[in-house]
Amino acid sequence: MERLTDIFGMDVFNETVMKERLPEEAFMAWKRAMEDGETLDRDVADIIAGAMKDWAIERGATHYTHWFQPMTGITAEKHDSFITPAPCGKVLMEFSGKELIKGEPDASSFPSGGLRATFEARGYTAWDYTSPAFLREDAAGVTLCIPTAFCSYTGEALDMKTPLLRSMEAISKQATRVLHLFGQTEVKKVEVSVGAEQEYFLVDHRSYMKREDLLFTGTTLFGAKPPKGQEMDDHYFGSLKERVAAFMKELNRELWKLGIYAKTQHNEVAPAQHELAPVYSSVNIATDHNQLTMECMKKVAKRHGLECLLHEKPFAGVNGSGKHNNWSLVTDTGKNLLNPGKTPNENIQFLLFLAAVLEAVDTHADLVRLSASTPGNDRRLGGNEAPPAIISVFLGEQLDDVVTQLIETGEAAHLKKAGRLYTGVSTLPSIGRDATDRNRTSPFAFTGNKFEFRSVGSSMSIADANTVLNTIVADTLMKFADRLEKEENFEQGVHNLIKESLAEHERIIFNGNGYAKEWVEEAARRGLPNLRSMVDAIPAYTTDKAIEVFTRQNVLSATELKSRAEIDYEIYAKEINIEARTMISMSATKFIPSVIKYVTSLAKSINEVKAVGGRINTTVQEQLLAKTSNLLAEAQNALNELQRVDEAAVEKKSGRETAVFFHEVVVPAMDALRRPIDELETIVDRELWPVPTYAEMLYEI
Repeated sequence: MERLTDIFGMDVFNETVMKERLPEEAFMAWKRAMEDGETLDRDVADIIAGAMKDWAIERGATHYTHWFQPMTGITAEKHDSFITPAPCGKVLMEFSGKELIKGEPDASSFPSGGLRATFEARGYTAWDYTSPAFLREDAAGVTLCIPTAFCSYTGEALDMKTPLLRSMEAISKQATRVLHLFGQTEVKKVEVSVGAEQEYFLVDHRSYMKREDLLFTGTTLFGAKPPKGQEMDDHYFGSLKERVAAFMKELNRELWKLGIYAKTQHNEVAPAQHELAPVYSSVNIATDHNQLTMECMKKVAKRHGLECLLHEKPFAGVNGSGKHNNWSLVTDTGKNLLNPGKTPNENIQFLLFLAAVLEAVDTHADLVRLSASTPGNDRRLGGNEAPPAIISVFLGEQLDDVVTQLIETGEAAHLKKAGRLYTGVSTLPSIGRDATDRNRTSPFAFTGNKFEFRSVGSSMSIADANTVLNTIVADTLMKFADRLEKEENFEQGVHNLIKESLAEHERIIFNGNGYAKEWVEEAARRGLPNLRSMVDAIPAYTTDKAIEVFTRQNVLSATELKSRAEIDYEIYAKEINIEARTMISMSATKFIPSVIKYVTSLAKSINEVKAVGGRINTTVQEQLLAKTSNLLAEAQNALNELQRVDEAAVEKKSGRETAVFFHEVVVPAMDALRRPIDELETIVDRELWPVPTYAEMLYEI
């Protein structure tokens, strides 16, 4: 029986493997590059490449790839073999430092938002030596995958990793400046630590293949709510079904082999919904690991006759799927800067970093909201099962009281204690109670020693969300450091700064029910933005405020920001267009023909009954025929209208104009078509209904 400790990381060219296989000088050069940001010499890169190749070939690898993350939200790769021609028709297996450091995939068809002309194809991948290479085995064999960044010929970022790496450097620099002012000069680096909880659905592969909407869009565009949904809470944390358990067992093994700290697994709220949570790691590695996790989920599911659905809202009327992004700051000396300690009211350093996060999120709430935006997430945010679209911060009773005291008096003289929890059962021990309860309706919640950004969608890369968080917090810390470095009395200066910042940005703190209608009204009074859709949020990229903060921190240029806005408009329009065309196809070729068969059969039966003669009552059949025929006519009219507006969308000029048209005109037309089709599903004979229903898909495994 395999032991977890034996298989963990076996497919990763990690630090342990490098130490075993590299000369000490080369290994230490790599360590210095990792820890101090030193540049790796070409000679060292050649040594590492050779060791990496030998290790990979020993494990059966024949090819390598520069594994990168274009602005599609998924990963990309181009495979090259290790072979090099040798005399007498033979080959050598070679891999140089040049090939390790740099690739030229071109990859000209990926979204660039105008950064590259269509006739200019050159694009480069650059080795990210902060994220370890790994092996992946599939039908193509064993491939050495090298995490890389992807940029244009002129150096602009064409991917999601490059801005993330830049933002990591920015926040490390500014956080270290602040810590040095507190006398912690031994700190050389501050890392962002992230744990990304991943929610997903599992459905049977056979049902999946019978639904065009799942095949083409990842979500069900039609479907009546089943008689039973999640209201009994019997699936949540319930015992695992055999097929699901077998899937999770194999998934864990695959992830552990890749060095991914898969920790927690359980059934989620909705039927057929599940969750996986990892242990925290550096944000860059956490981002790579989350992409690998999603890829593994899909591959392993197929081996078990299942399909893994990562869409934020694959089924209307039941819980959607998110990706809770747990974010914290950790020094290279091992200290969590967001750990309040036992007396947070006296922990001035913690309070300063807390104030920085609050100010950053308040100042740039529009960017935070944008970082969690996808067309699919529009159906989830604010849907009484996920955080609202309004960005606010939950601190909890204890910290909220500390903040109030600081704002009102300039000091927090007392602290609300946590105490003990007594169950009232003599055979159960009393347990320590946290200082505050949790708030699952908050999009950005403090949860003890970290912030949990709950709005990120389940299908999304976590790169964008963390790039934004890193950048805006870095900019606020820069502002704080600039001011504090000029203070003659540092202690008094830091107290004044904390009080002023908290007072100015107190409006972002909300500990109540984020689902309540009253909160929407209260948020408006506070002046908090309520960006209800992705299309509403995209302009946040190109505001003067956004351009200033991203350029000041050297994370994204104005040109790169504008390109990302164009890409998002394009993505939104394309995804909604695919959904609209899928609805048109399914309605015209499946649903309406099936309903016509049902109506014809019903009319025929009425006539046959009447032909018998006598006083046989056919009122029920006639009422059913009338209702079905009316819904059929409504569906056909809605189908005609959806076809019309979808065709009209191509006439729009700009990317923004097209996206807005799809959001404001096409999406309502899609909803209008769905309504009668879903109602017809509840009427038409099940044997005539052309696709698996919600009831079948959610409960068949």
